[in-house]
Amino acid sequence: MQHGLIELPWWGYVVVALVYTHITIAAVTIYLHRDQAHRAVELHPVVAHFFRFWLWLSTGMNTRQWTAVHRKHHAAVETAEDPHSPVVHGIKKVLLTGAELYQRNARNQDIIDQYGFGTPDDWVERHLYTGRSFLGIGLMFTSNIILYGPLGVTIGAIQMMWIPIFAAGIINGVAHWRGYRNFETSDCSTNIVPWGVLIGGEELHNNHHAFASSAKFSVRPWEFDLGWMYIRLMEMCGLAEVRKVAPPRPAVDTDKPAADFETLSAIVGSRLHVMADFSRMVIKRVHREEVRNASHDARWKLKPLVPLMVRADERLNEAERGALRDALRQSERLEVVYSFRQRLQAIYEQRSESREALLRLIQEWCQQAETTGIQALQDYARILRGYTPAAV
Repeated sequence: MQHGLIELPWWGYVVVALVYTHITIAAVTIYLHRDQAHRAVELHPVVAHFFRFWLWLSTGMNTRQWTAVHRKHHAAVETAEDPHSPVVHGIKKVLLTGAELYQRNARNQDIIDQYGFGTPDDWVERHLYTGRSFLGIGLMFTSNIILYGPLGVTIGAIQMMWIPIFAAGIINGVAHWRGYRNFETSDCSTNIVPWGVLIGGEELHNNHHAFASSAKFSVRPWEFDLGWMYIRLMEMCGLAEVRKVAPPRPAVDTDKPAADFETLSAIVGSRLHVMADFSRMVIKRVHREEVRNASHDARWKLKPLVPLMVRADERLNEAERGALRDALRQSERLEVVYSFRQRLQAIYEQRSESREALLRLIQEWCQQAETTGIQALQDYARILRGYTPAAV
């Protein structure tokens, strides 16, 4: 076999392929996603152009097109206008043909014009990268063959398959279909682990949809965002500037006798954290107690209730609404808890109300929760009134 300029043992070629694909996913998550699409981080021009050049070589993707399609996804998530939602297209189609769905939307000039603003428009972009994706891919395969011989073709093929499989398929598909959710967003996004090394933190997709403009995707102490680690390293070297991260969970002042304007500020500024706390501390706790104490006939209706109780209203179909109403009739305590969840959620929708009016609503909510006789709800009312903005 004729070898290239670089001869390696078999495992060396595997390492090269993995390193190349890892640079590609780092370029997607750090440059295309967090820098260009959401402006959560600003990269040094040298780093940004390296990533742009690398993506042109390894995938043929165009910055403006990718950014526009991704922004369109957020703007129309889980609707018929969403470029790649498994809710609309089905999980099988997104998994197997996700790259085709992307290409179809990347060729839509209306999407590009509406959502592709603020992306590079320099001479290199106009005269080299745009419209010449096959030139970049051809250069990649040529250089691989020169360096590694015939095995360079295999390395190039793996590079080409990485994004269609892991980004267009797994992230756009599985991460809107199965997994765990830290936050009840209005879409179906989920977190899927452990894929961090392969997809650079993009597996924390529910966290991302909850805080789309955050440069950091991890939220829980045990979650690891590889892309964020790279950003922090680049920041220490002066090669990146973080613009925004997700608001932290509010602090709790247990000595606070009543909700005040600090409480209001913390609740409004950290809505998703507050609702996640309520789901974990109240709904799931009372649900466990009710299932444990329920009769045999009622237990089978109560067991699957939690996902319906915590789900955003707009994500419930008519059948699920009916099942929720029917199940809540089996437990007065769960019915009370659910009504308090709805009232807490409704406070966020009173945007036209004054700060004084919103504070009164929170105070009334806490006072009434403490009179329900439901221990979990009473405990949470004391936490809610003690919320204060966390130190950043």
